[in-house]
Amino acid sequence: MFTGLVEEVGRIQTISKSGEAMVLGIEGSVILDDLKIGDSVAVNGVCLTAIQIGVKDFKVDVMPETFRSSNLKELKSGSRVNLERAMAASGRFGGHIVQGHVDGTGTIRRVTSDQNAVVFEVAPSNQALFKYILLKGSITVDGISLTVAQRTGDTFAVSIIPHTLSETALQVKREGDTVNIECDILGKYVGLLLNYKSSVASEGQETTPLSLDYLAKHGFA
Repeated sequence: MFTGLVEEVGRIQTISKSGEAMVLGIEGSVILDDLKIGDSVAVNGVCLTAIQIGVKDFKVDVMPETFRSSNLKELKSGSRVNLERAMAASGRFGGHIVQGHVDGTGTIRRVTSDQNAVVFEVAPSNQALFKYILLKGSITVDGISLTVAQRTGDTFAVSIIPHTLSETALQVKREGDTVNIECDILGKYVGLLLNYKSSVASEGQETTPLSLDYLAKHGFA
């Protein structure tokens, strides 16, 4: 589990591809302090496993499912990536619960200034994600824990403070670039439960989805 607080911006050194499988060699410094083989690292918000560790770099495997559902396939030698180690049990929970399981990608439609902030407007590639994108709710963009500042018909916007911009790879993102999106895990579970139908339907038992009416009927609301 991660919190969406980027520890450093790494740089892609090597990319080895075989079809939709990749091995990435990533230059870093801060996260190498106590990184061990087998540890989880969020790379642009994607949870990957360290398979080899050097003095100034480490390597991770990227499997086809991750290749297809994230922007890692667009990386090139020299690309900057956001890096975060898995949260330590003794650490501060400064962001929100981030799994590193990307829900999809989005395209940056517009980048504008709002006094001391920079606003990124993003169009998700899968519009179905909008049911989990709430105004003032949490969202992860390229591994960064952010707050949804605006929500329109087919885009959402996040407002970035100068510190976040300077300490993450968003500083090099431009209109037309893609970003990884992970919606708030709490919203996804609530959505699943509200639409859940019992697996015992074949036995003739009640299969009504959860709703306010259902909860009220059974004394829970």
